[in-house]
Amino acid sequence: MTLADSEIKYIEEILGRKMNELEEGMLDVMFSEHCSYKSSRPFLRAFPTEGENIILGPGDDAGLVSVTDKYALAVGMESHNHPSAIEPYGGAGTGIGGILRDIISMGAMPIALLDSLRFGPIEDEKSKYLFEHVVKGISDYGNRVGVPTVAGEIEFDESFRTNPLVNVMCVGLVEKDKIVRAQAPNIGDVFLLMGGTTGRDGIHGVTFASEELTSDSETEDRPAVQVADPFTKKRVLEASLEILEKINVSGVKDLGGGGLTCCISELVDSSQNGALVDLRAIPLRETGMTPYEIMLSESQERMVFVINPDDVKLAQEICDKHEIVSSVIGEVIEGNNMIISDEGEEIANLPTILLADPPSIDRPLEEIPEDTEKITVKDPGLHESLPKLLSSPNIASKQWVYKQYDHEVQVRTVVKPGDDAAVLRIDDETAIALTTDSNTIHTKLSPFDGAAGCVAEAIRNVISMGATPYAVVDCLNFGNPETPKILWQFKTAIEGMSLVAEKFNAPVISGNVSFYNETEGIKINPTPAVGVIGVENIENIRTLDFKNEGDKILLIGKTYDELTGSEYHRTIHNLEKGTAPRIRIDEELANGQTILKLIDEDADKNITAVHDVSAGGIAVALCEMVIKSGLGCEVNLVDDELDKIQLLYSESHARYIVTVKADAVDDILSKIDVPVEVIGEVKGTSLNVNGHEFSFEELDNAYHGVIEKYMM
Repeated sequence: MTLADSEIKYIEEILGRKMNELEEGMLDVMFSEHCSYKSSRPFLRAFPTEGENIILGPGDDAGLVSVTDKYALAVGMESHNHPSAIEPYGGAGTGIGGILRDIISMGAMPIALLDSLRFGPIEDEKSKYLFEHVVKGISDYGNRVGVPTVAGEIEFDESFRTNPLVNVMCVGLVEKDKIVRAQAPNIGDVFLLMGGTTGRDGIHGVTFASEELTSDSETEDRPAVQVADPFTKKRVLEASLEILEKINVSGVKDLGGGGLTCCISELVDSSQNGALVDLRAIPLRETGMTPYEIMLSESQERMVFVINPDDVKLAQEICDKHEIVSSVIGEVIEGNNMIISDEGEEIANLPTILLADPPSIDRPLEEIPEDTEKITVKDPGLHESLPKLLSSPNIASKQWVYKQYDHEVQVRTVVKPGDDAAVLRIDDETAIALTTDSNTIHTKLSPFDGAAGCVAEAIRNVISMGATPYAVVDCLNFGNPETPKILWQFKTAIEGMSLVAEKFNAPVISGNVSFYNETEGIKINPTPAVGVIGVENIENIRTLDFKNEGDKILLIGKTYDELTGSEYHRTIHNLEKGTAPRIRIDEELANGQTILKLIDEDADKNITAVHDVSAGGIAVALCEMVIKSGLGCEVNLVDDELDKIQLLYSESHARYIVTVKADAVDDILSKIDVPVEVIGEVKGTSLNVNGHEFSFEELDNAYHGVIEKYMM
């Protein structure tokens, strides 16, 4: 049990008695960090959560954002870090399963998956094993269920050697008049449990996720990892959508962390009602299961529907048709308690508010001073540094990963993996751009600017595709919140993220907090993984590849002396020191709005390519445009205040590279009132930057096949 003495005292004062063993177990999981957010709730309130396009912000299984008059998107993001460290294939698969159920719970059909992954150095055998099997777990699960994995991002860094991060985002499409919520508003409605049967897997999964890993975790905590079953999930998905279509459902919720205890208590607490659960009505996979095991099991592929008793027969016929088990396991009752009955005997009776809304904890904070020491490095020469940077696993092509994913199933994908964001068709006029992003070094060095930069970069990615950012989701992955410096990082990161989200009117509508990502004192770099949803007219889609010889290349935005914290420093000089690039929010907003305005007014398609500048700076951004298109360019970068290395590799924010047809340059420039310069033109098949020439073959060979060589 992980309940603190103070929590036990608090519980017993409310109950006026001692807990029995079952009640103790139920409260133990609900008071866990994973379920209660007891350390993070006071800080999460800083996020902007409302906006003109937002139907529902945080608080349910997923957020909801309006994209057309008819449709909304249900969007969520979850972590499955500890399970993936112990059993990477199953941990990643059940992570996908969990986020899919969250989307289904809103009445939505899942249409896209994205991931955000972190591992130790790829040359490390254990890290390579985790990487291989996490990717396979995501691939096998998503492919078998029939939901495309359309985008993502991956980082390899020493800080993740013992604590890999597996964050997954899902987007679902729902007609606005068919949205459902996690609620139980009507006394007398029944709980229909459907899907997989309940077994002993996943017991204490949420408490396992709410404590640090140890060197013994791989053996001791393996039973806490759930077992994935994508084929059952496919049937659950189809049956759930049919039930929602044919029955007036009062509420629905999936069974994830905390199992039946969490699901039922949160359903009734949201409607200020009570619940009576018949333990023996729950379909079991194993014999001899105790009440404790049944109520805490986190077995996968289970959903609870709150329906009128008159609709039970039809709902069960639908489940039978899809060959999945279903059972009425209880009912909504008056009062505010959750009661567990075993063959007519009351074996647990707890206030739902105690289960669903434990008190937050006021933990101490300690600021970490920035390292402002000036760092100077000697560049080995552009012909050595640029190919080496392109060959960094953090920069190089991730084709080895995404070629394992079916990204075209459901035939909505317009722009596939490998660009700044994925683009999916919603109808004949509307598309959505989706991306995930994070920069862990920046956040480690400067939590405010680093985390703000994570949101800004993700927003630049969807803007580069021609889409207006509508909403943000996140997974906030940090170390032990009981450490004052870690909690200060967390609080400060949220403040930075909130600034950017608010300025762009892209509220945070859903998310997840994952603490305790450390093993025996080894802490991860703080990782605010960010997902952004953008909406656009389908005619406005732009991509990053060069299109035509002779097109002029424009740089929008200003480059600053911000080399510290860059991928150049990490890869070429093995440095993770200094300060992160600063967020200059007015520049970020003005430059982003300029791009969107130019594209929106570009009826003649004179703007031929757009690419944001991020990891690796301008040099890497240009290389990616050359490699993707097969067309070269000639570029001259000049700035009296910066040396050539700062100009090429600085990771200053708020910058875009744009190509424009030659005869339209003057017209486009006349419409721009932010910093802009013509830096070159699309020309030939090689990259020529400041007189240094790199053939297409040299760049392509450096960029492609890197991960493949490690995974052979």
